[in-house]
Amino acid sequence: MAHPARRARRQAQSAGLLVALACAGCASQGDPPGGPPDTTPPRIVSVRPDSGAVVPELKGDLVIQFDEVIDEMPGSSGGGAAAIAGLAKLVALSPVVGEVKVSWHRSAIHLRPAEGWKRGRVYRVEVYPGIADLRRNTLKQGRTVEFSTGPALPHATLTGTALAWVEQRPLAQGLILAALRPDTAAYVTYADSAGNFRLPGVPPGDYMVYAVADQNSNRRLDRREAYDSVAVHVDSAATTVLWTFVHDTAGPRLRSAELADSLALRLEFSAPLDPAARLDTSAVHVFLLPDTTPVPVLGVSTAAAYDSAHARERALQDSLKRAADTTHRGLAPDTTRRAPPPTVGRPGARGPGGPSGPAAADTSLARQLLKRRPVPTNRLVVRVGAPLKPGSKYLARVRGATNLNGARADGQAVLAVPVPKPVAKDTTRAPRDTTRVRKDTT
Repeated sequence: MAHPARRARRQAQSAGLLVALACAGCASQGDPPGGPPDTTPPRIVSVRPDSGAVVPELKGDLVIQFDEVIDEMPGSSGGGAAAIAGLAKLVALSPVVGEVKVSWHRSAIHLRPAEGWKRGRVYRVEVYPGIADLRRNTLKQGRTVEFSTGPALPHATLTGTALAWVEQRPLAQGLILAALRPDTAAYVTYADSAGNFRLPGVPPGDYMVYAVADQNSNRRLDRREAYDSVAVHVDSAATTVLWTFVHDTAGPRLRSAELADSLALRLEFSAPLDPAARLDTSAVHVFLLPDTTPVPVLGVSTAAAYDSAHARERALQDSLKRAADTTHRGLAPDTTRRAPPPTVGRPGARGPGGPSGPAAADTSLARQLLKRRPVPTNRLVVRVGAPLKPGSKYLARVRGATNLNGARADGQAVLAVPVPKPVAKDTTRAPRDTTRVRKDTT
């Protein structure tokens, strides 16, 4: 019979060997020593149901199968008020009402609408770039799958451009929702970096289309998010333009009045004003306080137009002053100075406009569309017919200011004209020597 101590040592050695083998097995999951690293991103090998399929009695999950294990990317399962994260952010199933269940199954992603599959509906699944394998190789190109639970697959296409109207730029990566009336379930897609979007393979009919600046990434329109909506009839093809801005049921409030110059004051509102409902001298009034003496109002303009006009006026005055200086001194204009070289691009030069030339004009569709509408602003300049007195207070009153979605409001603000500070005397100059003057005169 073996000694108990020796038996205990043999058992300990056997346990250590098993642990070492297990660790070696774990280590073998990585790349083989000395071999080239795996840089190939995961590849979609199948989708069930596949694109073009008609499955009237669809049950269970939609399955996106990859050729290797993908990263789980834990996060929201999709839908609801919370931001969509994890794998749910990289796939979109539409049209559905409510939450979409998104789950990870090692080398596959499963999707299922919480409301169940609706018969007689054309579904669309978009898989976006960004899905990664365990070595962080990411999918570079997405895929779109369309299938039906009843009707034959349609071939209508809805396209358009989404713009951030106030910011004067394309709504890059803007959320696009297109609901076929009278249904409220919307097809989901995103605008590209130029604000353009495309929804192919949708049923023909009347749609309500939304473009949303989806700030909280929950694929819904929430309060205070900029958006625009338009009714579109889709036959075989249709296109539209959406001008997003923050909607407010309250009209624009007059926030402040400031001095622009001795004959003008600036007004600032809480929201951009409708360029089509311009305020004029019949809607803007100025009074001298405290006895509310009316001050004549000569005109109302946007701050940008006012600043541009003043810049041109200052340039003209500077030019006239320089010409007068030259004439007063009896100097002829300097014609020896060379004119600056033109800034147009040279033939064959690299880059737009050449290395020293200006950047090429933006000719994208979004920029062309933005030029067709006035730029909304929340700042106006009111020109008055009498100088604004330093140390006095004025009341500016506005009637019928209208925001971009048509809500109107009245408002007023007080302007206190500051008193200019006296010019400080120059105490650095040496005092005048009057002794020599008195001696000379004696």
